[in-house]
Amino acid sequence: MILIKTVLGNIGEPAWAARLSTANIDLMEIDQWEAQKSRFRKTTAKGAEVAVSVDRSTHIRDGDVLLWDAEALSALVVRIELRDVMIVHLDHLTSLAPEVAMRTCVELGHAMGNQHWPALVKNNVVYVPLTVDRKVMASVMKTHRFDGISYEFVPGREIVPYLAPHESRRLFGGAEGPVHSHAHESYADIDETGRAYGHPPLHVHAHSGTSSHEQTSPAMTGSAHDHRE
Repeated sequence: MILIKTVLGNIGEPAWAARLSTANIDLMEIDQWEAQKSRFRKTTAKGAEVAVSVDRSTHIRDGDVLLWDAEALSALVVRIELRDVMIVHLDHLTSLAPEVAMRTCVELGHAMGNQHWPALVKNNVVYVPLTVDRKVMASVMKTHRFDGISYEFVPGREIVPYLAPHESRRLFGGAEGPVHSHAHESYADIDETGRAYGHPPLHVHAHSGTSSHEQTSPAMTGSAHDHRE
């Protein structure tokens, strides 16, 4: 049994991304609810038994490095499966008459409230975590056909880099905690062989539309600023 008492860093940090680029990585997969716990046991992808016992103020994040062996070039990294997020784009409302835009926003809020959907509004985007099946949420949006609004479904891990910690907790129930560094100029992921590789941050582009419809592109509206604390 391997006992984990602290988090060493995160694969999203440039220094760790470079260090792990040639390392043999074992993954510990947890869900967003387990990520809220300070004590739990898991079996890694390679069969190692791990007991996590961290400080209660520590939040386990996707990509956290829990073990590092410099001689063996091996590491244990956390992977958190976050729920998908529906992104509702409001940017086109600015081109409509004020009374139409206001009515649409009220109708959108009323519809989401009736469904008891939690939501986070940031700039001209509304983020709604999937609490029911995607088809059900899409059906609600298509039924109302809100003027000047479009929407899309995006994996939760693509949203996280653009949210402050408290915003992440609102969307994912505490799966994201404070980050370990302020600047994230490069990111890394892990392939099926257990190797880490770098990739540039997700870029954010503007969407617009004249009616409610589902987008197929995973891009988001707004400016690509790192709001992590």
